[in-house]
Amino acid sequence: MTPARPAATSRRGVLLGLGAVLLAAAAPATRPIEVAPGLFVLPGLDEDASAANLDALANTGFVIGRDAVAVIDPGGSLAHGRLLRQAIEAVTPLPIRHLVLTHVHPDHAMGAAAFADCGAEVVTHSRLPAALAQRGEFYRRMLEREMGEAAAGSAVLAPTRLVQDRLDLDLGGRVLALQAHPPAHTDHDLSLLDGTTGTLWTGDLLFVRRIPSLDGSLSGWMLELEALRAKEALRAVPGHGPPAVPWPAGAADLTRYLLALRDGTRAAIAAGIGIAEAPARVAPEEAARWRLGEAYHGRNVTAAYRELEWE
Repeated sequence: MTPARPAATSRRGVLLGLGAVLLAAAAPATRPIEVAPGLFVLPGLDEDASAANLDALANTGFVIGRDAVAVIDPGGSLAHGRLLRQAIEAVTPLPIRHLVLTHVHPDHAMGAAAFADCGAEVVTHSRLPAALAQRGEFYRRMLEREMGEAAAGSAVLAPTRLVQDRLDLDLGGRVLALQAHPPAHTDHDLSLLDGTTGTLWTGDLLFVRRIPSLDGSLSGWMLELEALRAKEALRAVPGHGPPAVPWPAGAADLTRYLLALRDGTRAAIAAGIGIAEAPARVAPEEAARWRLGEAYHGRNVTAAYRELEWE
């Protein structure tokens, strides 16, 4: 039987308790979750960047082989990257030899500075250097605006190894199969498959819970997601969402969203609805299913409109 709540419990006390829960929810994760043997994820937060959360928004993590460690996305800021590095050092003494950036968005890449002294090769899509040259300074200023002094020292490391199509990273008895994708979420997405555990690390080619952000090609994203769904994997690590989801079932919500975005945008174009009005008219019910939908769905519609109006 549940004990009765004491009559002295005040509304102020309840509010303070709720406040503590909210503050706790906003704190960056410090303990990695082992979603498969030797494969660890430091979960991200479903928020926008702030000084309080250190831009720890994306799922980051690492894979341990017999001889070495590969880091997959080093985090959203120097401070976040340091948390990830501390988590790695708490689990294994093996050297970090590979730093894989799935794409250049700040929440995935600006923590790379925390690994500048470990001698790891920086592995990226062959088109990432161009994106970094074009956007790097903008991303740096954006992070400073969002985080203030907490953004100090955050930076993307220059790539030292580029993936044109496919590349295998051997960690010692454990091979990570990297794949460079054509334009999808961005124009420079990398995914990787850990054959040892059947785990597909998707970067932002997969969003769960948090609304996707379109920065590449909607049509391309749908094609790449379909191809990824055909891969033989037991689980996937999404760029945003739970540390891992079953595969390919975990792609169902994203597939539905992209389909609704495409079909709704096509319908708006056919009906003569202009690009300024389309964000409020295209798939609002679908957008409402996702966290932060009100902040990002309109941008997705605008990007989709610009792509699809020339079909």
